[in-house]
Amino acid sequence: MLKNGILNPAINSLLSRVRHTNTLVIADRGFPCWPQIETVDISLVDDLPRVLEVFKAIQANFVIGKIVMAEEFRRVNDLHTVHSFEQCFGEIPVTFEPHAQFKLRVPLAIGLIRTGDTVQYANMILESA
Repeated sequence: MLKNGILNPAINSLLSRVRHTNTLVIADRGFPCWPQIETVDISLVDDLPRVLEVFKAIQANFVIGKIVMAEEFRRVNDLHTVHSFEQCFGEIPVTFEPHAQFKLRVPLAIGLIRTGDTVQYANMILESA
């Protein structure tokens, strides 16, 4: 039995299949569904869990080389929210692009983790290093 780290077996399985330069999506509750992509839905209620909580849990055992987010994230959210994301990312490079372009990358991902987050455009694509 696992004692720490990611306890969710579906997320563990998904993470173990991500290789060098593969991508993984962490999405908010309203993100569209792609039937061809394995989706692990861990949404419970509004804001449980949040995208950043999942990011922090994954980051502990996952080498992230780059993050991609929608540029709309910075436009529609307050500075406190934007800063809290930036603070979690640390030195990891982040690219911002139009949401429509962001969504074109999603079908190339190994999988998607759906959260209950209500922060607008909090979705992120993590590229493994």
